[in-house]
Amino acid sequence: MMDALSVVTQLRDLASEPQNREAIVQDQGCLPGLVLFLDHQDSQVLYSTLQTLRYLAESPLNIKTMKNELGMMVSLEHLMERSEVNSDITALAQEVYGILSAPETPRTPDRPRRKMKPQFFLNSSNKKAKSVTLHIQGLDTTDKRGLCEDALLTVRGVISFTFQMALRRCTVRVRADLSTESLASAIAATKVLSAQQVVKNEAGEEVLVPLSTSDVSVQEGPTLPDYLPEDESPERNMDKAVSRTTAKGDAGGSWLNAAAGFLSKTFYW
Repeated sequence: MMDALSVVTQLRDLASEPQNREAIVQDQGCLPGLVLFLDHQDSQVLYSTLQTLRYLAESPLNIKTMKNELGMMVSLEHLMERSEVNSDITALAQEVYGILSAPETPRTPDRPRRKMKPQFFLNSSNKKAKSVTLHIQGLDTTDKRGLCEDALLTVRGVISFTFQMALRRCTVRVRADLSTESLASAIAATKVLSAQQVVKNEAGEEVLVPLSTSDVSVQEGPTLPDYLPEDESPERNMDKAVSRTTAKGDAGGSWLNAAAGFLSKTFYW
């Protein structure tokens, strides 16, 4: 059975091959997953995640994308401040943070690069969904997390969600036509929680945007969120056999399909 450590270890092995690094970063589902792993409690998962990011940062073309990935720099800063992690993890987090924070240097044109397979995780191909990151004031206990989960589950159009409790954040995957204010209204209905959207400004800095909760109609689902059709669901094809392929030529080995299922089930429920 695939778990967090096996997923990030396999991804680290792929990232160790220079020809795979740009394709990994270009994928819409890979970097968000690595950012979430930075909040993991297992030291082996943390260290393997940082090793993966260090490999990816060796490609100059990846630096800007990695730096601008929502939650990346904040999560690295938080990890550097965690007193319970060992010195190796802290040192590697500082190294990755330093690389991503360094001023950009002009790059001379190089020969055209081969276009690589774009999708690593199945859920990244879904064009009818979007991801919204919320900062939730009051999200400081497991009971409050439970309240937030119950509130989000009442909103028709919510597909999945995951929490970063240390940062008081929740990343919600929703249908493209669902307004962010609907999520904020549902959360505000708990009377003890409130939400702001986390976005990047023109300078690449993360800022909090207030969300209106008045006069917003929240369409409630019966008991569960309105899932996307199965042919677009991130959990399709999970009954097929999984095998590891070597990281040559095509970076998207078949085991990544299993990784997609793992990330969907672990991060999003």
